Amino acid sequence: YNTLTKDYNFDPENVTLLLNETKEKIIGTLHEMRSKVGPNDNLLIFYAGHGYWDEGMQVGYWLPRNAAKNNPVNWIPNTDLTNYLGAIKTKHTLLIADACFSGGIFKTRAAFSATYAIEMLYQNNSRKAITSGYMTVVPDKSVFFQYLIKNLKENENDYLSAEELFSKMRMAVINNSENVPQFGTIQNVGDEGGDFIFINDGYWNIDEIR
Repeated sequence: YNTLTKDYNFDPENVTLLLNETKEKIIGTLHEMRSKVGPNDNLLIFYAGHGYWDEGMQVGYWLPRNAAKNNPVNWIPNTDLTNYLGAIKTKHTLLIADACFSGGIFKTRAAFSATYAIEMLYQNNSRKAITSGYMTVVPDKSVFFQYLIKNLKENENDYLSAEELFSKMRMAVINNSENVPQFGTIQNVGDEGGDFIFINDGYWNIDEIR
């Protein structure tokens, strides 16, 4: 929260911070985003917490504060999440998930794309995700979060794409943990090949780069 609002062009009035919340609150907030966010807006969702992979159902879950161990009623399935990501009509949506089995959000794993000009990436709608691992358990002390914040704080470029952010932190996470972070497209929710762009504080208009 502090890094995004102080170092990047995120207005605190437009940032919702949920700390150790329930499924009801998390789902309710996603539902509210449908009316708060428009087709010209950008949406960043960051989740850090516990996760679970149900091998039999082939479904991953986020486990909020009120999740019980053997009762899934308060678990948040990835299918619910992707439904909301499809319903929230944005220009760009980026999901960053630091949780066990968070890579289950991908229906397919995207390969690295060629490097495009920031302007071209911004023109096309995007639904991307960065996760701390694929189908693995991640430790409570997050190396992923450490290098995510490090690269955001040390970035000196005016514009930073989500894919570039991922490429900067990927090897550091691999070299300092047992997890392999993932970057890719969330399928079937409106991605058109663009990317989420982090804009350094003071640079608010993407048209300035033309």
